[in-house]
Amino acid sequence: MKLILVILALLPQLAYADSTALKIETDTVWIVVAGALVFFMQAGFALLESGMSRSKNAVNVVMKNYMDVCIGSIVFWFVGYGLMFGDNPSGWFGITHFIPQQLADMEYTFLFFQTMFAATAVTIASGAMAERTRYHGYLIGALIISGIIYPVYGSWVWGSYYDGQGWLAELGFIDFAGSTVVHSIGGWVALAGIIVLGPRLGKFSESGKSRDIPGHNLTLVALGGLILWLGWFGFNGGSTVAADASIGLIVLNTHLSAAAGALGAITMLLLTSKPILLTHSVNGSIGGLVGITAGCATMDPQYAMLTGFIAGMVVVSGARFLELLKLDDVVGAVSVHGFAGAWGTLAAGIFLKGNMFSFEQIFVQFIGVAAGFIWAFPVALLMYFAIDKLIGLRASSLDEQRGLDYSEHYEIGYPEFQTELVHKGKE
Repeated sequence: MKLILVILALLPQLAYADSTALKIETDTVWIVVAGALVFFMQAGFALLESGMSRSKNAVNVVMKNYMDVCIGSIVFWFVGYGLMFGDNPSGWFGITHFIPQQLADMEYTFLFFQTMFAATAVTIASGAMAERTRYHGYLIGALIISGIIYPVYGSWVWGSYYDGQGWLAELGFIDFAGSTVVHSIGGWVALAGIIVLGPRLGKFSESGKSRDIPGHNLTLVALGGLILWLGWFGFNGGSTVAADASIGLIVLNTHLSAAAGALGAITMLLLTSKPILLTHSVNGSIGGLVGITAGCATMDPQYAMLTGFIAGMVVVSGARFLELLKLDDVVGAVSVHGFAGAWGTLAAGIFLKGNMFSFEQIFVQFIGVAAGFIWAFPVALLMYFAIDKLIGLRASSLDEQRGLDYSEHYEIGYPEFQTELVHKGKE
């Protein structure tokens, strides 16, 4: 009888232990799947950026995206994770968990997921700086972005996973999955890069008029955009860092905002009597994805659509604004990630469920957006300026004219159609 009573007394504890273990296992599976979707976004970036570039630079663009993942992952494990998620008593950066090892199972899962985010932030600058950037100079920049620029700002918003909190988080700053932490930071780095590099040869006439330089494969652009759209469900949905019921609203808002972003871009093109371009339409949907990333968990669907629609308009307007400034962004990364990310972060405060149009919250959002720019842009500007002076960032005019595939990598993407280039040799 006593044995039966003991067993009955232990049953609730055993049931609780089983449910806790099941919850951890379920969360782990979801986060790993979501992380894999975020990793798959690298394929989307590679296809979109390559398609928007000329065929003579196709290999170079893909190589930069490929190595972003490799360099970014290792550097983030080595130092970035500690800066971003280590103990953060000051609110400015982490001071522990560098070269992390012997972690708990869920910590390894979290590290894997966040590593994919770091790689995404790094690769944003690649497309903007395409077709005239030396490969080794670019990779050194990628190392610094993933090791310092991205994780330091990230620590202000998302740090720490262990002890302490970032100063922006303490203010109540909302950026659920990284409209500013990932995308605007990447966009401001890209802006610094194109300023230091200057435009591609022939992009602007002597009078300052912008010339179109079409990409070589718009089919790849559309496919890349769709892959990014798919990966974003893991990007935003996985940011719950748990398999719970809130994921449904998050992914629905993500999808609706992307769809509305394309419509916003088309509307802006119609209003300005411009051709309805595939490139702007795809970028509009990506702008919608970027814009909703901050508030996807805290908005109702109708406001998610409004956020995405405006983000699409921002993308088209931002691209035109950069051209007026004689800045050459090959894929529109600054307007898609920088400008739309800033708008989306503000929108997360404007349309916050239960506290809409709160001046205090909007002001906090503005502080977070401004802090991101004030940190990332000047640091990246100094970084690229130093790389250009010490190593060389801009390719030579001859290499740019012939294409970076052969000059930087000794191979070309379309050998059947580029035989003359091969027979000329590198020099």
